[in-house]
Amino acid sequence: MSAKILDGNALSGVIQAEVREETTKLINQTGVRPGLAVILVGDNPASQSYVRSKAKKSQSIGFHSEVHTHPATSSQEEVASLVRELNKRDDIHGILIQLPLPKHLNESELVELIDPRKDVDGLHPINIGRLSAGLKAFIPCTPFGIREILLRNGIKTQGAEVVIVGRSNIVGKPMAQLFLQKGDGGDATVTICHSQTRNIAEITRRAEILIAAIGKPLFIKKDMVKPGATVIDVGINRVEDPSTEKGYHLVGDVDFINVKEVAGAITPVPGGVGPMTIAMLLKNTLIAAKRALGIE
Repeated sequence: MSAKILDGNALSGVIQAEVREETTKLINQTGVRPGLAVILVGDNPASQSYVRSKAKKSQSIGFHSEVHTHPATSSQEEVASLVRELNKRDDIHGILIQLPLPKHLNESELVELIDPRKDVDGLHPINIGRLSAGLKAFIPCTPFGIREILLRNGIKTQGAEVVIVGRSNIVGKPMAQLFLQKGDGGDATVTICHSQTRNIAEITRRAEILIAAIGKPLFIKKDMVKPGATVIDVGINRVEDPSTEKGYHLVGDVDFINVKEVAGAITPVPGGVGPMTIAMLLKNTLIAAKRALGIE
């Protein structure tokens, strides 16, 4: 048996086409163009690449897109001042601070400064709280994308035993909240594993849906996976590889080559969850623009 490959690139393209069509309709009906502002502090190559990709994609579907770059030496107040300025602008519906920030900056304080109505990353404490309460909220983009992968591939979550490996605020915790919601994409029984979990393989082997978001290359091995399980790999890890032009290649948190022989369905790395994260950021920005107009 070899697993069904859950193609995030293809699905991301479908969702971006849907957002593009809705954006065109919104502009024609209201004259309002969704606006996304991304704040980039420092010169982290991976962050620069992500930001370029976000800006390019947002422009290609008809958004107004801005990238605000600041040197790594920027002060907390300089970044905070920019956030406050963007909060006031009617033409900006979504604000995203590209993480990680330089170590001298307080990430949580800056994220908390974002107007929750413009928090398209879904990381503001108000949105986190509303999500956990089952209220209307912006869903963090990676969990949002994972839910879409499952729903659009007909993978049932109702009554399913789900194991999430990783407890971050960006993926693990909000993913658990989504699986606990009532309705489509929810109604699951959820276990979260982390660095202090004992006998982790015993727990992951119970999972009908296994989410790997722990940041350790190839951590999930074949013998940790229940035959026929759906495996979602959130990890993106650089592994040194002198044979490549860049000197490294990307792998996930799952030993893909071997795990796909026992799993029922699996996301690849790259080309799985990553493209979906950007697609859902665009969807969240469109939702923010509609809510600002009172039509969402």
